[in-house]
Amino acid sequence: MERPAEDTEMAAALRAAKRALRGELRQRLRTLGAAEKQRQSRLLAREVIGHPKYQESKRIAIFLSMPDEIQTEEIIKDIFKQGKECFIPRYKPHSNHMDMLKLSSAEDISSLTLTSWNILQPSDDDSAREEALAGGGLDLIFMPGLGFDKKGNRLGRGKGYYDTYLERCMKHPSGKPYTIALAFREQICESVPVAENDVQVDEILYEHC
Repeated sequence: MERPAEDTEMAAALRAAKRALRGELRQRLRTLGAAEKQRQSRLLAREVIGHPKYQESKRIAIFLSMPDEIQTEEIIKDIFKQGKECFIPRYKPHSNHMDMLKLSSAEDISSLTLTSWNILQPSDDDSAREEALAGGGLDLIFMPGLGFDKKGNRLGRGKGYYDTYLERCMKHPSGKPYTIALAFREQICESVPVAENDVQVDEILYEHC
């Protein structure tokens, strides 16, 4: 009968380890200047555009960057330039539910609503946009995160949006899309604490020293 208590202690220890690492990573990112963020973002945009998985993918989901994330504008512009379909997240507050909704153009971003989290996304009453899993699924998802290790483990912001969405992807006829995380090199960790249900990323792109 001791097992549940053990499990609870392990879960609490894991939460504490994740919380501590998030604090450390936020501190690292605060010290990163705007010019350096832009330099690394441009370098990764070029790497993405030349990446075989990106080139062969037709339906791509990508995040709209927050200030402490790799800036994705150049990649989004190229998605449309290449005639691919682009989907962006709509997060549902106070839950772990997220949809990937179709963007009609790079300029379409200016019509989006700014949430209380300072993220641009389609409004809750915007029902005209295609949700990726209601159609042909996704070939590729670019994933944000606070930290990553070289084994593909990812530390998100604690809400579980992407893990939950990938579970839904696995039930879609087209199957799980390839996942690529975009990271500043300052976000690469020796080891990221993970639970059994945390989904690994297929590949992490960052500037190698």
